Amino acid sequence: MPDYVVILESAWVVKDVKSLDDAIGIAISEAGKRLNPAAKYVEVEAGMLACPFCEGELNSAIVVAHTALVGLLLEMKVFRAESPEHAARIARSVIGKALRDVPLQVKDVTAL
Repeated sequence: MPDYVVILESAWVVKDVKSLDDAIGIAISEAGKRLNPAAKYVEVEAGMLACPFCEGELNSAIVVAHTALVGLLLEMKVFRAESPEHAARIARSVIGKALRDVPLQVKDVTAL
């Protein structure tokens, strides 16, 4: 059975922030703390979006009224899964247990 790398996209709300960089740092830190004992092998990073005008990359975060919505990418290696769909279900289950009430969406599944 093959191994896979699964990338999930998550939306993280951060309150009482003054800047975009602070919001991204706080979101990554909070997600890491919640993942730490149970799923410390999950890599957390800020998500990026493609600019529709210049095709450059932009942070997937927005701050309005000192409240931020930050898009995070959660990367996990899944070993010995039966299929890409099975690997995605395993990753959603493991990460979802650690990050309760956080929306998750499968972004990419790649065979190793």
